[in-house]
Amino acid sequence: MGEAEAAIAERYRLMAPQLNERQRRAFAATEARTFGYGGIAAAARACELAENTVRRGLRELEREEPLEPGRVRRPGAGRKPFEETDSTLLDDLEELIEAESRGDPERPLRWTSKSVRKLAEELGARGHRVGFRTVPRLLRKLGYSLQSPRKAKEGSQHPDRDAQFQHINERVSEAIASGEPAISIDTKKKELVGEFKNGGQEWRPKGEPPEVLTHDFPSQARGKAIPFGVYDIRDDTGFVSVGIDRETAQFSVAAIRAWWDELGRERYPEASTLQITADCGGGNGNRTRLWKTELQKLADETDLEISVCHFRRGPRSGTRSSIACGASSPRTGAASP
Repeated sequence: MGEAEAAIAERYRLMAPQLNERQRRAFAATEARTFGYGGIAAAARACELAENTVRRGLRELEREEPLEPGRVRRPGAGRKPFEETDSTLLDDLEELIEAESRGDPERPLRWTSKSVRKLAEELGARGHRVGFRTVPRLLRKLGYSLQSPRKAKEGSQHPDRDAQFQHINERVSEAIASGEPAISIDTKKKELVGEFKNGGQEWRPKGEPPEVLTHDFPSQARGKAIPFGVYDIRDDTGFVSVGIDRETAQFSVAAIRAWWDELGRERYPEASTLQITADCGGGNGNRTRLWKTELQKLADETDLEISVCHFRRGPRSGTRSSIACGASSPRTGAASP
């Protein structure tokens, strides 16, 4: 490569990242015209383009009617889309994914669980020359999109499923409207206490991360932390108690008692009732007798009429469970209205 070609190559190397297809042709054609005899071949070698591409650039420079601003090719130029030259391509693609498609056919969005490489292979077996990079564009044209699984199926739906939540919502709304406390309780994720790995970070010298145990065996723990949350629905505030033994009914009621002594009593000085919503797990299950007994003790201590509405664990049952504890009565009752 001569000095002139080397100069063209250097200029092209600096300009190429900023040029589109049309501008690269124009650059090479301009250099070829400046070069003189043998300029087309020299520009093609320096810019690593075909000589016909340089000639096309020269024709575009000499054309009386240049391309419209923003266009790279003349209208109608370039390769036609596969679906226009192959009349059965979209039909065969639709047939391949129909059995693996998801979504409501009446809605505009559907998705498929087959990979684009697999679809391209099967289309090739049917005589369609389509690469796997083209398949996503064809799928979008057919109304498909890439989607990950979403947890939505809960099993069979009981006809009274909605009535359960309506009932709980009414009870809580009535308590809030009358100025009475309404809380939601739940046990949070239990954590082993010890030299175990967690998601936190701390500042340390470079290359000296804190060392922890390889496995999270309970036998290697110094204890277990059991966070129990009490959420004041009306005040939109939370209160967390941390146990170190087990999740029992006594611990659950002790956490509620701690919330009442620390916050509830002062926040609701005129309260006569306490509405609680809870799931059916751990120590506050609707069939746990100790839970009801401990609630009765709390009702006697605070002189509050305590009512509990349970959320069922799964959707298979549509019943709703309520527990009522009153300070004036030593009995604890459970009902399923």
